[in-house]
Amino acid sequence: MSLIVIASFLALAFLGMPLAFSLGVAALVGLWIAGFDVNVMAPRILNAVNSFPLMSIPLFMIAGELMLKGGIMERLIDFANAFIGRVRGGLAQVTIVSGAGLASVSGAAVADASALASTLVPSLKKQYGLGFSSGIVAAAANLGPIIPPSGAMIVYAFMAGSSVSVGGMFMSGVIPGILLFLTFMALCWFIAWKRDYPLAGQPITFSNIWLQTRRNLVVFLMPVIVIGGIVGGVFTPTEGAAAGVCYALFLGFFVTRRLKLADLPHVLLDAAKTSALVGAMIAFAATVTFLFTIDLLPMKLAGFMQGLTDNPFAFLCLIAVMLLLVGMFLESNAAYIMLVPLFHPVALQYGIDPLHFGFLFVLNLVIGMLTPPVGVVLFVICGVTGVKMGELVRESWPFIAAMYAVLLVCMLVPELVTWLPERLGY
Repeated sequence: MSLIVIASFLALAFLGMPLAFSLGVAALVGLWIAGFDVNVMAPRILNAVNSFPLMSIPLFMIAGELMLKGGIMERLIDFANAFIGRVRGGLAQVTIVSGAGLASVSGAAVADASALASTLVPSLKKQYGLGFSSGIVAAAANLGPIIPPSGAMIVYAFMAGSSVSVGGMFMSGVIPGILLFLTFMALCWFIAWKRDYPLAGQPITFSNIWLQTRRNLVVFLMPVIVIGGIVGGVFTPTEGAAAGVCYALFLGFFVTRRLKLADLPHVLLDAAKTSALVGAMIAFAATVTFLFTIDLLPMKLAGFMQGLTDNPFAFLCLIAVMLLLVGMFLESNAAYIMLVPLFHPVALQYGIDPLHFGFLFVLNLVIGMLTPPVGVVLFVICGVTGVKMGELVRESWPFIAAMYAVLLVCMLVPELVTWLPERLGY
């Protein structure tokens, strides 16, 4: 029964049907095969979406959109410029720094890709051409779901259940996020040196660094307040997201003064559309997960995996290969909702730390957002910049390889992921 449910969902998704619709049909097929009344769906759907932690997803989306509308992107670029200086690939590295700064307030790769592409590509392509410029933006945008706060980590924690906390997932991404950021910076310098791109940027001066730090300190207080409050137990992730919305409104209206009342309906509508899609998928996935449970699929899957290998690292490698293929064809939110309830319990049976496995799972699917044919970040950047998909993929592959290198290091050295959460009591 479980295999028929999965096949039904994948068939409809590949035919271009909306993912929530595909999950709903798959759930109905499973109920019919199992002989359950269709009315079983209603209470499970209601219980799945009647969740206080899930409210943090639309709130973080609203906060990110408000920051973008409020002109924070320009401030991040000025801040990055002050610290980079006149080096090879300077403007490319400014893009990576801006992407990391944007990630600390938005947590979504798609929104970051749109903001970075529309703001920075016109300047980037004058020095590097459209292809490399778009590839840099794609890499910078993919820092969004890794550096906290992260919408992807919230969805993972919700689907994994009580063994994983949102705060713990956030903290698991800090050290790998910094490592990934530094790797991208080094890669930009190397490519610029290899291709002999001209020097860019202004010389570093203490006065400019002080000016930009003082000017942007109020901006960088937002992730400190929101993430620090969540980790410190001052408020829940949902309350932290609500605090982020209030702070973003304050910045937009009173600090940058770029946010207008006329912008608010558009911001709320965009957040509502995305939230409704994610909520619908989670709702129907509750029925699908119920069918998997009564079919004993997690236990069968665990037995199958352990029959292949009893080595935890080998299991992680198998999951990485599977998620590489999944990420090429399936949108990431659908992958979390369908696969986390299956593989998270199996990972626990292998004795793998739940936060370690959760971070690796998220990073695998974040990489999938850059891999064709269904790399959603690639489609967003192509739509904004007009670059050809083939050229964008060709320029993005060094950054994809770098992300897989960081993934491998995190698999081999779990402490990179777990050390900080453990120090903070997760």
